[in-house]
Amino acid sequence: MKLVVGIGGASGAPYAKRMLEVLRTAKLDDFAVVFSDAGKQVWAHEVGTDPRELPFRRYGNRDFGAPFASGSAGWDAMIVVPCSMGGLARIAQGHSADLIGRAADVMLKERRKLVLVVRETPVSVIHLENMVRATQAGAIVLPASPSFYSKPQTIEAVLDTVVSRALDHVGVRNDLHARWGNPPLED
Repeated sequence: MKLVVGIGGASGAPYAKRMLEVLRTAKLDDFAVVFSDAGKQVWAHEVGTDPRELPFRRYGNRDFGAPFASGSAGWDAMIVVPCSMGGLARIAQGHSADLIGRAADVMLKERRKLVLVVRETPVSVIHLENMVRATQAGAIVLPASPSFYSKPQTIEAVLDTVVSRALDHVGVRNDLHARWGNPPLED
């Protein structure tokens, strides 16, 4: 599998950080990361490190020569985590002004997997309409809404409930948290 992760500018960089930690050991054919301009700022604020120090192949958000900017390169899936409402709007409207938007547009036009981990609350009617439009175009809108049935004990475990679901939707097997019914819930 060839997977690209777009890191948008909504609050929620710890979700992206955790996803990258997991993907570091995943068996992928190819893997790349692209930050939005705001994504770099939010990462620095919420994670506290410089995104340029990450040990991943990174592309600039204006680098339209990136392989996943074309459907002919055969990239299989994309996750945008976190996905801001502005990023969602641009994706839903097909406005490919940057590499994240272009790569998302490629995923939609090629009928490949696109997961948008939106992170905003509350949401407006405009946000909801953009979620519907993106879903109708083929994206999976996955709100960064952690679950608690696995009784997470750490922030990382809470993050894992969202990261695991996003990875599930693009076909990256993982066992980051207990699945529903494992172990059985008590009466």
